[in-house]
Amino acid sequence: MDERQPQVPLRLDVVSLFPRTFQVLHGLGVIGRAFRSGLAELHTHNPRDFAPGPHHKVDDSPYGGGAGMVLKPEPVFAAVEAIPVGHRRRILLMCPQGRPFRQSDAQRLAADHDQLVMICGHYEGIDERIRCLADEELCVGDVVLTGGEIPAMAVINGVLRLRHGTVGQAESLQQESFCQGLLEYPHYTRPRLFRGMEVPGVLYSGDHGAISRWRQAQREQRTRQRRPELLRHPSETMAMASERP
Repeated sequence: MDERQPQVPLRLDVVSLFPRTFQVLHGLGVIGRAFRSGLAELHTHNPRDFAPGPHHKVDDSPYGGGAGMVLKPEPVFAAVEAIPVGHRRRILLMCPQGRPFRQSDAQRLAADHDQLVMICGHYEGIDERIRCLADEELCVGDVVLTGGEIPAMAVINGVLRLRHGTVGQAESLQQESFCQGLLEYPHYTRPRLFRGMEVPGVLYSGDHGAISRWRQAQREQRTRQRRPELLRHPSETMAMASERP
């Protein structure tokens, strides 16, 4: 039996003030097909539904003063606590202070968990006490966005495509960028010549050994040129795949 085959669908729970944002995922290529075929389930939870009072207020001004509004803890705690607890659950907080989301994280989350809960911050920030709900904090880079919705969708995309059955040809995942600490090699298709740019001859030579060597050389060259830090710390890069925070 394929060891990667999940016993249950991947349950994805998103706590967000803008749940309709995630509807786009249902029409997103193989990700959408994964939902339609039952490989994953997406559930959204709006903190406003858990906020007391007639106005369902979810934010307030920060203690100590300052610009902007802060997401209150009560509705977020209530939303998270109302989510059914799966057997292998992981709670993620999407925020700029989190650790950058990497391919190794996608591999780990896809393999080790059957339920991911993603909390999306918004406004000026979140009440600091919300952090205690999360098992880990993630971001998508050194950039501040208006909320955690786009990072959460990136995590869903990155994790779900690695689950067994989502991608038609599993071998296509084996030499992607960041696998084995290298970027992916260049790809070409027809026509051989396009606007003066020609496909490298080795790719249509029929010599599969030469093609394999060319691709490996291209992976190394591209990594040196674009992401040399991956080569400076190869042991750290390789270790990420088995990282367990």
